[in-house]
Amino acid sequence: MSNEIVISSTQKGDRIALLQDKRLLEYHLDESESSFTVGDLYLGTVKKLSSGLNAAFVDVGHEKDGFLHYQDLGQHINSLNKLTKDVIAKRVTTGRLSGFDLEPDIDKIGKIDKVLTKGQSILVQVVKEPISTKGPRLSCDISIAGRYLVLVPFSNGVNLSKKITDRGERNRLIRLMSSIKPQNFGVIVRTVAQGKEVEELDRDLQDSIDKWDRAMQTLRDAKPRDRVLSEMNRASSILRDMLNESFDSITVDTQESYDETRRFIHTIAPEKEKIVKLHTGKTKMFEALGLEKQIKSLFGRSVSLPGGGYLIIEHTEALHVIDVNSGNKSNSEEDQEATAISVNREAAREIARQLRLRDMGGIIVIDFIDMKKADNKKLIFDIMREEMKNERSKYTILPLTKFGLMQITRQRVRPEMNIVTREVCPTCNGTGSIQASVLITDVIEGNLEYILNKQNERGIQIVLHPFLHAYFTKGLISKQRQWFFTYKTWVNLVKDSSLGITEFRFLNKQGEEIELTSATLPSSAVTATPVEA
Repeated sequence: MSNEIVISSTQKGDRIALLQDKRLLEYHLDESESSFTVGDLYLGTVKKLSSGLNAAFVDVGHEKDGFLHYQDLGQHINSLNKLTKDVIAKRVTTGRLSGFDLEPDIDKIGKIDKVLTKGQSILVQVVKEPISTKGPRLSCDISIAGRYLVLVPFSNGVNLSKKITDRGERNRLIRLMSSIKPQNFGVIVRTVAQGKEVEELDRDLQDSIDKWDRAMQTLRDAKPRDRVLSEMNRASSILRDMLNESFDSITVDTQESYDETRRFIHTIAPEKEKIVKLHTGKTKMFEALGLEKQIKSLFGRSVSLPGGGYLIIEHTEALHVIDVNSGNKSNSEEDQEATAISVNREAAREIARQLRLRDMGGIIVIDFIDMKKADNKKLIFDIMREEMKNERSKYTILPLTKFGLMQITRQRVRPEMNIVTREVCPTCNGTGSIQASVLITDVIEGNLEYILNKQNERGIQIVLHPFLHAYFTKGLISKQRQWFFTYKTWVNLVKDSSLGITEFRFLNKQGEEIELTSATLPSSAVTATPVEA
């Protein structure tokens, strides 16, 4: 089984795809202008205390105030508030806590108005990004995530991941971390730390302490609403959390991303540096790997199953509902129960994939095809648990009810990934009436003639839909070859299935888009003006 990560850089940010045996498993958009990412630290201001909710609403710069519940204050909130005041007042010049006098822990069951006051400055961490009409969910139980461990300021404990089950290894890691961690810092050892030497763990620990120290340096001059510490970008975060021996390829499409990724991999896993590759093909990377087609087919309301069944996925504010249908599979099995088992098995595997792919969170209700036998219901439940065992988000799966319903809760920390797969016609803008689509070839040729003869451009490219690409390139003497004989210059054609069938773009020799106007169109096709991408 091969695992690979593909990172495509765009003007709006990075597109990140996680592939397993060439199948899309996760898809992320890391927008460069986005803020309030999970893990970010902000200097907030307490705007309101709600005794009924036992929570505070904190202004961190979002249009909606962040929500901070008493249970998310953490036991060490008094120590955090003390350090925050000392740093802002410049009485403390470092985040190192050696010699720092910890304040008493707060009660596990208490009232928030006994701990915080309105108008107070407070250091908070984003634990859930703004979703829908809700502001970010905040916490004062600060943690700094590294590759092998999580650093917890104001604590002195050493905790291990529950997935580390070997008793000897657990004892080794506890002794090791207890001996190297500094005073007033606790650590949580992650699963990937199994078998690692002290040098690697100590280096990761020092990196996390340095990150905390830099945050305190920033806090000295910070103003309310300022971001004090930014979590690394989504691509680096995925690499940090998921990179292991099973990954055999990391592909990027710009030199800048290539250099940055190699530097990061060299820091966290030097032995994996050689798997970083730079895509140099003329075709866009997502197009060349077939990812554009996968994205379009996997994010729709209806998702096909390999055996002929299909899923209908509906989203509401409160929950997600998935309906499993047999489709044309119903005629291929010997009886109704066999059909139900066959379709439900495929559906369980695809649903587990869809939850990761769309990052669906909250409550998910799945309506499987009814099965009569209890053993078959347990089989589907076991398949779902097996398929979701590699989930990074926390989840709970309940067995099928007598109505054939399965209920799943999955941790939601950021908005659901939603890709619009239905396209508004670029020519009619949704009115339902267009000129004959065959005119688009005349429009392209009219533009080409004008650009080559009137503007004297050379070395141009035309980016267009694969259907149009085939029309212009296929045949013994293709249209593309005819252009070469006519204009004495070769015109490169580039396929891009993200474009509509009537969309196209002309690029000059430098790769910049050539602006098209109605003056370039043949008179018979002026009504079919191209849409600029």
